[in-house]
Amino acid sequence: MSKITNQLNTQLENNMTEPIIKDEKVNRWFTGYEIADDVRVIRSELLDLHVGLGDVVLVCLPNTAAYPVITQALWEVGAVMHPIAATTPEKELQQELAEHDYVASIVGQELVDAVLDDRIAIVTALHIQTYPLLHIIRDRNLMGHDAAVPTESDLALIMNTSGTTGKPKRVGLTHELLLNAVEHDIESHKMTESDTTMIVMPMFHINAQAVSVLSTRLSGGKVVITEKFSASKFWNQVRDNGVTWVSVVPTIINILLINQNSLSAYTDDIKLRFVRCSSFALPLDKLMAFQSKFHTIILEGYGMTETASQCTINPFDAPKVGSAGKAFKTDVEIMIDGRIIKETNRIGEIVVRGDHVISDYLDSHHESFQDDWFLTGDLGYLDNDGYLFVKGRQKDIINHGGEKVAPAQVENSLSQLNFIEEVSVIGTPDTLYGEAVTAVVITCGAQDEELERRKIMAHAKKTLANYEQPTRIFFVQDYPRNATGKVIRLKLREQVMSALVGKGA
Repeated sequence: MSKITNQLNTQLENNMTEPIIKDEKVNRWFTGYEIADDVRVIRSELLDLHVGLGDVVLVCLPNTAAYPVITQALWEVGAVMHPIAATTPEKELQQELAEHDYVASIVGQELVDAVLDDRIAIVTALHIQTYPLLHIIRDRNLMGHDAAVPTESDLALIMNTSGTTGKPKRVGLTHELLLNAVEHDIESHKMTESDTTMIVMPMFHINAQAVSVLSTRLSGGKVVITEKFSASKFWNQVRDNGVTWVSVVPTIINILLINQNSLSAYTDDIKLRFVRCSSFALPLDKLMAFQSKFHTIILEGYGMTETASQCTINPFDAPKVGSAGKAFKTDVEIMIDGRIIKETNRIGEIVVRGDHVISDYLDSHHESFQDDWFLTGDLGYLDNDGYLFVKGRQKDIINHGGEKVAPAQVENSLSQLNFIEEVSVIGTPDTLYGEAVTAVVITCGAQDEELERRKIMAHAKKTLANYEQPTRIFFVQDYPRNATGKVIRLKLREQVMSALVGKGA
């Protein structure tokens, strides 16, 4: 077995009678023995179905305690796991299966027919402790391989990126890349066997897979898995399970600060060691309010699927608000016009390299790499102390009358308003300025849109430069999102433009 798989087995062996993974949906803890037994059952079935070294298996399940079981079983026979969102529409699921060679798929009862879709296959129903009725669908049109011990350079995990286009790129992570990333996470977050983390992020995403599940298991800690984030349940789940840290995105921070059910459930006996937050920078007032209200610290960081999790993290002893922290076991630089610059406080493209960073996508995109650097497509700068500040995606920059506007800058400002649950800023065509700074807003509930529009404009005037202030504001119920939940800005722009045409703007 690979080194990372051996360490996962060691954790089980050291905790045979101890509860180590909990599934909140069924309100049950599973011991090391129970997890190991489920791994054995799935591994045995994979061997019978001739699923082995290098075979790619699609996994489409909601957050469940079966996720780490399936991961480990697949790695023990040398297979590769490709998890996707349980909410993937049937047509998209079938398209995914048609485009790539999946020797098998692992799904719940509700997706069996969609996966079969006239496919010649063997369907096996498994009753395991962590998932009452699991289905392994073996495609008989594809040859499998014998089970074998994978090398460290063999693929372990395939994950879709969460980019802004409609079709994500496929990232292949080897056993070695994952192990290196996880070891860095453990060290930077000071994880120990005393820690218990809670998963509220989707488990088909790198954040939950590497930062939370694998890092916690390899450090000897415990994992609590929720089906999804619930503001009303969050603090009770943290308290009842002795959770010591949790990884979230800024939207969750905002919701916890304003949701009345959440606020009433919090009590001072809750002891979170820290909350890890990534995706985009939190406004200063939100960060300070959360830390003060809930008596913990927020550690902001920067990472992506292509780096098997994080590249930077704010140090416990010296966090810098608004930054994504300092590079940790990663080379992080700024590139302008194809050249690494040494000047500080100058915005350019963020480029990274390290022992946990991919060298290409599975479907090659050479333009994303230069020498041994991965070109992230994100804009940012390094300050005099080496802290990284992320300003947004290079392709999302708005050209407003010759001025370059970073959407993240505007989003961070507007998200300070309590009635805003989420905001996305895009550029839309403007005859005078080329592009208009357009804020597309999701509010926390039914409000007076005209009053809110005035509040947004007043706040923007106080906190943003003239050219950064939104000149168009739209209110929506939700955004078009890709499989990983990220906003598809191109489609959002198309929707807004259609609305503008409808209004004759």
